Amino acid sequence: MFLQQTFVALGRALPAVIAPAILTDLRIDAVWVGVYFGLTAAASLVAQLGCGSFIVRHGALRMSQISLVMLAAGTALAALGTPLALFLSAIICGAGSAVSTPASSHLLSRVSSQRYLPLVFSLKQTAVPAGLLLAGILGPPLTEWKDWRFTMLLSAAVCAAFVLMLQPLRARFDDDRVPSRTFRLSDFKSTLISVTGTPGLRALSFACLAFNGVQATFTAYFVVYLTTIGYTPVAAGFLFSVAMAVAVPGRIVWGWLGSSYATPRAVMAGLALGMAASATLLAFSNAGWPTLLVGLIACALSATALSWHGVLLAETARAAPEGMRGGITGGVLSFGQFGALSLPLLYSALLDLTGSYGSGFIVCGVPALLVGVQLLRQRAASPSP
Repeated sequence: MFLQQTFVALGRALPAVIAPAILTDLRIDAVWVGVYFGLTAAASLVAQLGCGSFIVRHGALRMSQISLVMLAAGTALAALGTPLALFLSAIICGAGSAVSTPASSHLLSRVSSQRYLPLVFSLKQTAVPAGLLLAGILGPPLTEWKDWRFTMLLSAAVCAAFVLMLQPLRARFDDDRVPSRTFRLSDFKSTLISVTGTPGLRALSFACLAFNGVQATFTAYFVVYLTTIGYTPVAAGFLFSVAMAVAVPGRIVWGWLGSSYATPRAVMAGLALGMAASATLLAFSNAGWPTLLVGLIACALSATALSWHGVLLAETARAAPEGMRGGITGGVLSFGQFGALSLPLLYSALLDLTGSYGSGFIVCGVPALLVGVQLLRQRAASPSP
C-alpha cells in the first residue's frame, strides 16, 4: 500500500513540479495550474463519494490496481499537450488517485491493531510525500534532459508496471470482497448522510477540507512561485523535494504522538495552527530572503500541511461502522477534495486579480486557522478524564 500510494502521488504531483516547462512550451498562463488541479480535485470528490461499493465488490487490492491504471492513462494522455488532452488527464488522474487512499484504508484497517491505527496509517501515508519527493528530485532534471512529455510518459510506465507487481497479492487481500454488491446512485447520498450526520465524522470532514486545501495550494504553486522570485526550475524543484522529505518523518512522528502521548484531535489542532502560520510566512517571502530561511518555512509547511493524513484517517476509520471504512473514508476525503478544488481555484482568482502570489497563501490558510481554534475549543470544553 505504501508503494502504490507513492506512485499515485508521483503521477498526480508531477504536472505541478514540471509546470514551468509545460507553461513555457504550451504558452499558457500560470493561472491554469490552479484550473488543472481544480479539475483533478472535482473528479476526486465524485470518485471518493462513490468508491465504497466498488471496494466492497471488487476488493481493496483490485481497486488499488485500477487506481494505478487510471494514473498511467491520465499521465500519458497529458503528454499530448492539447487542451482536450489536459482536460481529460486532470479528470482521469483525479478519479484514479481518489480511490487509492480509501482502498488502502479498507485493507489496512482489517489487519491492524486499533490502538496503533494512527501510527500504521501515518506510515502508509508517508507514501504521499515520498511520491512528491521523487517528483521533485526526478521531474525537473528529466525534463531538462529530454522534455516534459518524456517525463510524463515515464511516470505512466512506472504506474503500469506496478499494477502487474500487485497481482500475485490479490487472492490474499481481497478475500473479503462481496461480488453481489452493486453500485447505486443513492450511494453518493448515503455516504454524505453517514458522514455529515455523525458529529465526530462531520468535524473530521471540515478539518480534511481545510488541510487538503492548504496542501493542494502549496503543491500546485510552490515551484512556480519560487521561479518568480529568482529560483531556477531545478533549484525550485530541489527545495520542493527537501520540504517533501520532511513530511515523511513528520507523518510518522504525528502518528506516534497520536497513538501514545496525545489525543489525535489535539495533534490535529497543533497541525492546523502550524500550517496557517507557515502559509502566512511563505506569503511574505521574497527574492531578498536567504534560501535557507525560505527552505525552513517550506519545511514547516510540509511538516504540517502534508503530514496530517495518518492521524485524521485513523480517527475516521475508528469512527466508521464495520465493513464501511472504505466508503466512510472516501466520504470524509471527498470534503478534502472540495478543499483541494476550491482553494487552488480561489488562489488562481486572487493571482489573476492582484498579480500577487502571497495573498493567495494567506487566504488559503484561514480555514486551517479556524479549524485549529475550533479543535482547541472542543478540547477545552471536554471533561477531564
